[in-house]
Amino acid sequence: VLTLHALKRYQEFLDFDLVAISVDEGIKGYRSHGIDAAVNNAKDLGVELIQKSFYEDEGFALDDIYSDFKSACIPCGVFRRNILNKTAYDVGADKIATGHNLDDEIQSFLMSFARGDTIKFSKFGPELDVIHPKLVPRIKPLWNTPEKDVGLWAVLNNIDIHLEECPYSHLSLRAKIKEFLNVNEDKYPGLKNNIMESFKKILVFENDISTNLNECEICGEPTSSNICKACEIKELVSHDCESHVCDE
Repeated sequence: VLTLHALKRYQEFLDFDLVAISVDEGIKGYRSHGIDAAVNNAKDLGVELIQKSFYEDEGFALDDIYSDFKSACIPCGVFRRNILNKTAYDVGADKIATGHNLDDEIQSFLMSFARGDTIKFSKFGPELDVIHPKLVPRIKPLWNTPEKDVGLWAVLNNIDIHLEECPYSHLSLRAKIKEFLNVNEDKYPGLKNNIMESFKKILVFENDISTNLNECEICGEPTSSNICKACEIKELVSHDCESHVCDE
């Protein structure tokens, strides 16, 4: 929502079309206010809003499948990215602007670092280049802005935002890293900015890495493997459903 407000202001100086996309993951008792906030803000700004959901696009809600995974963030992230990219591609967008802020970026950086997944470093940063015709590149207007500053800006401008924490987030590695960073930022002010500056220096080298993408053999979406993660997860969920009594 805050990225939408920022981009709307940029339209005063730059000529570009703007379309908003909301994704309902299917988390009972959590997502409804976020969707309402998206609808209200888009209406107030005069921006078209395309509403998508896991259930309509993938055939199930996150609540239905989260127990099949170590963390609900695994299928959630895969399907959110998949739906956003397909929707943006279908409407002819040449950029996807996300709301990732400084805290989000350094959390992702440290998660990849802890897992030894340094290849993902090349996917971070304020913008990504075109690496496949079907993969809409992303920009992150708020990537260098701390989460607290983003929240303060929303409050000072009376912007309706979704503040509740996802009920599944406390089980994730991201939640543990977020807590670690917040606790130590209070003890050592400037810690997050120092990590971000180190992160930027690494990006200078990692951005030279070329990524070769294929098209998924099942759905045709861009992937670094023969089968994309979304299709792999849907196959896993389908097999799990066949071995249990599933609701129609």
